[in-house]
Amino acid sequence: MSYEKVEQAKNVVIGTKQTYRAIEMDSVSEVIIAKDADARVLSKVILLCKEKGLPIHYVDSMRRLGAACGIDVGAAVVAIK
Repeated sequence: MSYEKVEQAKNVVIGTKQTYRAIEMDSVSEVIIAKDADARVLSKVILLCKEKGLPIHYVDSMRRLGAACGIDVGAAVVAIK
């Protein structure tokens, strides 16, 4: 379900740093995280999402999440604006 949501979204932010900044600026409606991503790297994003009350959806594969965004590498986290 979330892969399709990312493919259909018109405005997404890809990557941990960019997602974190977008969340701080209150320009994100939801966040999608790959389960096979390094939890240590994503901990700040997850914590900020919880503080801001943003919904977090999980998908199985970084590779498929990256493909859904139209990039050739995996994506650990994607934010939908």
